[in-house]
Amino acid sequence: MPLMATGPAARSQGNTATQRARGGNAAVSVAPPQRFGSFREFYPYYLQQHCNPVSRRLHVVGTLVALAAVALAAATRHWGWLLAAAMAGYLPAWAGHFFFEHNRPATFRHPLYSLWADLRVLGEVLSGRRPW
Repeated sequence: MPLMATGPAARSQGNTATQRARGGNAAVSVAPPQRFGSFREFYPYYLQQHCNPVSRRLHVVGTLVALAAVALAAATRHWGWLLAAAMAGYLPAWAGHFFFEHNRPATFRHPLYSLWADLRVLGEVLSGRRPW
């Protein structure tokens, strides 16, 4: 079961993740706090924004393909693979947000925390600690 945030945003009636957890189909999203003091504060918000299993799968697959493309770039010294890595990572994730989560990717406001969270979710899925 995914960890959920416990702050005011998580309890908001307009929160997409909260409404879906309650069985609602609303596609209302909550604006994130302007700043997070740490990754520890950011991660529950990230999980809220990735509660749809299809979206989460798109993120995991995109992250895996992006990591493979980065490895290929390093191994072959063909740096065009880095462009492929960015496309492989972002396009499936953004499709997940647009078509399934109906929210704005956290990448736009918190790019480093989002990358870190993508890698953490990938590790949790591969280790069996987070549902695929």
